[in-house]
Amino acid sequence: MKTDDISRRMHLDGRVLFYFLMAWAAAADQIRYAVPEEMEKGSIVGNIARDLGLQTEDLSKRSVRIVSRGKTQHFSFSLTNGYLSISEKIDREKICAHTSPCLLIVELIAQNPLQLYQFEVEIQDINDNAPRFQEEELLLDISEISVPGTLLSLPRASDQDVGVNSIQDYHLMENVHFKTVVSETRDQKEAKLILERALDRENVSVHHLILVATDGGDPVRSGTLQIRVFILDNNDNPPVFSHYVYKVTVDEDVAEGTLLTTVTATDADQGINAEVTYSVGLPPLGLPPKVQIDSQSGDVYLTGTLDFEDTAFYEIKIHAKDNGGLVGESRLMIEVIDRNDNSPTITITSLSTPISEDSKPGTVIAILNVHDRDSQENGRVTCFISENLPFHLEYSFSNYYSLVTVQLLDREEAFEYNISIIAEDHGTPVLTTSEMIRLLISDINDNAPVFDSPSFTAYVMENNPKAVSIFSVKARDSDWDQNAIITYSLMNNFKEDASRFSYLSINSGTGVIYALRSFDYEEFKELKVQVKAHDGGSPPLSNNDTLTIVVVDENDNRPQILFPSPSMDESTGVEFVPRSSDPGYLVTKVVAVDADSGSNSWLSYQILRNTDPGIFTVGLHNGEIRIACSFLEKDALRQMLVVSVKDSGQPSLSSTVTVTVLLSDSIPDILSDLSSHPNSVVSETSPTLYLVIAIVLISCLFLIFILVMIEL
Repeated sequence: MKTDDISRRMHLDGRVLFYFLMAWAAAADQIRYAVPEEMEKGSIVGNIARDLGLQTEDLSKRSVRIVSRGKTQHFSFSLTNGYLSISEKIDREKICAHTSPCLLIVELIAQNPLQLYQFEVEIQDINDNAPRFQEEELLLDISEISVPGTLLSLPRASDQDVGVNSIQDYHLMENVHFKTVVSETRDQKEAKLILERALDRENVSVHHLILVATDGGDPVRSGTLQIRVFILDNNDNPPVFSHYVYKVTVDEDVAEGTLLTTVTATDADQGINAEVTYSVGLPPLGLPPKVQIDSQSGDVYLTGTLDFEDTAFYEIKIHAKDNGGLVGESRLMIEVIDRNDNSPTITITSLSTPISEDSKPGTVIAILNVHDRDSQENGRVTCFISENLPFHLEYSFSNYYSLVTVQLLDREEAFEYNISIIAEDHGTPVLTTSEMIRLLISDINDNAPVFDSPSFTAYVMENNPKAVSIFSVKARDSDWDQNAIITYSLMNNFKEDASRFSYLSINSGTGVIYALRSFDYEEFKELKVQVKAHDGGSPPLSNNDTLTIVVVDENDNRPQILFPSPSMDESTGVEFVPRSSDPGYLVTKVVAVDADSGSNSWLSYQILRNTDPGIFTVGLHNGEIRIACSFLEKDALRQMLVVSVKDSGQPSLSSTVTVTVLLSDSIPDILSDLSSHPNSVVSETSPTLYLVIAIVLISCLFLIFILVMIEL
C-alpha cells in the first residue's frame, strides 16, 4: 500500500474523534471553538446554548437561529439540545487557502427580545494533502568548472496544508556530488542544490537526482521531483540581477498590458556565454502568474486583471539564464493598492412588522449588518436613514445596526412607513447602497367615534306614520377594522316624561332613527334625545350627541269658539241692541282660539247667514259684530246671525256660532213685540230665550229699585 493511502486511512480513522476548544474570551466574552477539517456531517462542535447562557427550553420560544448572509452554511443549530453541529464536511483549504488560523464567524440571533450573539469556529488543518511539484522533471545545467559550494535554484513544492502539515523539509536521495540546503522565506521552505564535489564532464555528463519534499504531518506525506543535471563546459559565471528584489506598487484597477517594471541581469562571461534571456518562474503559494516578461528586454507586463479583495500581494520569481545554462534569480514583489470599487452591502438579519402604534420609543424594529469588501477608508461604512422619520439607527458592534423607534407612532397619521436605509463608504468616489424596509403599523383603539355635527335637529310633521325613518346620524372613527365599527344607541334622558322615550328607536348599525309613534304638536313641540356611538374596540370608546326633534304643526284642530259659548244643545247667544243705534255700533264680539300654531292658528270671521242681510258686519280678524246701517221698521225684532270662524291652514278648518240680536229701544217694547208674535216666538223659543226674558225682568226691577232709592 502506498504511503499516501496509508496516511489518508489513518486520517479518516482519526476524524471520528470530536473535540472543541474555548480559545479565548474577548472584551465581549467572545467564544471560540476549534474543530479539525473533514469531520463527518452531524459531528458536534459544542453546546453553544450552554456557553452563551441560553436556557434549552427557551430556544424554540425565542426562535434562535443561525444568521446567514447568502454564503454556504457549514453549521447547524439544534433547538432541542442547543448543540452546534457540522452540516457538511469542511475543507479548510477551500475556505481559507493558506490563511492561518482559519476562522469562521458564526452569528446566532434570538427573538423576544432581539439579541445577537457572535462566536468563532477555528477549522484546524489535518494532513490531507501531500507536497507536489509543478513539474515531474527538472532539467538543470552546470558548468564543469563550478566549484564546490555552487548553488542551483530548485523549484518549490506546494502543499495546501498549513502549519506543521505544510512542507517542512527537502532532501536528495543518495548522491555524492550534490546535496540540498533548505532555507525559509516568508513562511515558506525552499531548497537549493549545492555542489559538494567537483564535477568531471568527461566522467559523468548527466547526474540523475531525486528531490523529496516532506511535510510535518502525522503520518508524514511527501512528493518527489526528478532532476537531471547536465554538465556544461567552461561557463563559470551565472547572470546576476541588478536587484535581488524588485518591488512594484500598482492600483488594482490598472489596465491589462501595463508595463510594471524592467529587470536587468548581467553575466561576467564574454561572448555567447554572456547572452541572457529572461523568464518567469512559478510564484510562491501556487498562485497563477499575472505577468509576462520580454525574454530579451526584461520588461515585465501585466497579463491579467488585479483584484485587491482576492489577492493583495504577489511574489514572482524572475530567472535570467545565459547561453551556458547558468541561471540567476530575482524576485518581483507586486503590492496591489485597493481602490474603492465595491459598494457596501446591507443585510437585514431580523425584521419585526407590523408593530403596534403604542410601541414605546426605543422599540427595536430590525437588525441589519453593513459590510464593504474594500479596505481602510474605502471599507469604512456609514449607515443612516435618508428621510425625517420617527426612527433612527443605533450602532451595535461589528457593523451591526439596530433600527429603533424614537417617538410614539400614530396609525391614524401614517399606517405604514417605507424606510430607506442608506450605507455609504468613505472612499473616493463615495459608493452607496440602499435597502428599503416596509413597516406596517397595527391599530389600537385610541380614537372615540366623532359625530359629523356637535348637535342635530330633525323636523318632523305631526301625525306622522308609525315606523317611518325621520332622521339619520353619522359618526366616524379614525381607527381601523374592528376598532372602527360603530354601534348607535339612544339614551333615555326624558326626566319629565320617561314615556316619550318609547316614541323613538335607532338602527344600531346605520344610525337611522325611526318614529315608533305619531307625534302630536299640541302634546309637545320638541324632543331632545342623546344619541350614543361606541366602537368595537376593547375596551370600547364612545361619544354622545344631542338630537333635537322639532314637531312641525299640522292643521288638525278646528277653531274653538269661546264667546258666545255654545251650549251642548246648540242654543244661541242673545244680544240687545236699541233700534236707534247708529251704524258702527258694537253689538258683540265673537272670541275664538285655535290649538294649532303659525298660520294654522290665524283666524278670520265671516257672517254666513243673517235674518235681514246687510244690517250687521263682522270684523275679518277681530270678530267684532257691528251695525252696518240704520234699522228700518220692517226689520225683524229678532235677528239671527250665523258667524263662521275659519283658520288659515291648508286645507282650512272652521267652526260656526249663532248669535241672536234683539232690536228694541225699551224692555216693554221687546215684551210687546214678543207677545204680538206668540206663535212665532213660542215656536222658536228655547230655554235660552226664557232665560233672557227673566234677565230683562230682573233688570227692570233693578232699575225701579234704583229710582226709588233716588227719590228717597
